[in-house]
Amino acid sequence: MFGMGLGEILLVAIIAIVFLGPDKLPEAMVKTAKFFKKIKITVDDAKSTLEEEIGIDEVKKEAEKYQKQIEDVTHTVSKTSENSGREVKDLFQDLQKGPNA
Repeated sequence: MFGMGLGEILLVAIIAIVFLGPDKLPEAMVKTAKFFKKIKITVDDAKSTLEEEIGIDEVKKEAEKYQKQIEDVTHTVSKTSENSGREVKDLFQDLQKGPNA
């Protein structure tokens, strides 16, 4: 929780009991939980609004489309270079054999 270990959580709980007392501690915990819940809701709303505004889904789809095109071109180039490499190798072998072959 928030990067805190069990020891730190216990220390915070002990300090809260000492300063707030056992009577006010439950009420303070409830208020703190509500506060963090409101913050989470606000952040989630802001995040969804921002995603809608910049059209993140459309950007992702377009990026995936370009990635697919690049993969297709890369595959085609590798096949073409593989075939060209064989042709060049055959030409060199023919040259090594000489004109009488």
